[in-house]
Amino acid sequence: MPDAHDVIFRTLADPTRRAIFERLCRQGEQTVGALTAQAGVSQPAVSKHLGVLKAAGLVSDRHEGRQTHYSAHLSALAPLIDWTSQMAGFWEGRFDALEDLLKRMDQ
Repeated sequence: MPDAHDVIFRTLADPTRRAIFERLCRQGEQTVGALTAQAGVSQPAVSKHLGVLKAAGLVSDRHEGRQTHYSAHLSALAPLIDWTSQMAGFWEGRFDALEDLLKRMDQ
C-alpha cells in the first residue's frame, strides 16, 4: 500500500487536478458546474479529477438536489507537510555541513 504522501503527490501532480484543488482551497465550496466553467476542460473530465481528489481524501462532496458541491480538506495535506518538514531538516543539516567544509577549505 502506498504511503499517504505518495498518494497526495501523485494526485496533485496533474496540473488541472491541482488547479481544481487550489480553487476549492481559495474559494471554498463549489459545484461541478462552477468548477467546469473555469477549468478549461469538459465536465466529465472535471468529474473524473474530482473523483481522484476524493479518493485521495483531498475533497469531499455534498449532494443538494441535482447538484453536487465539493469542498477541500486542507487537513489531508498533513502527511505532505510532515514529509516536507523532514526534508527541510535533512537539507538544512547537509548545507550546514557543506558550509563547515568550505570554511575549513578556505583556511
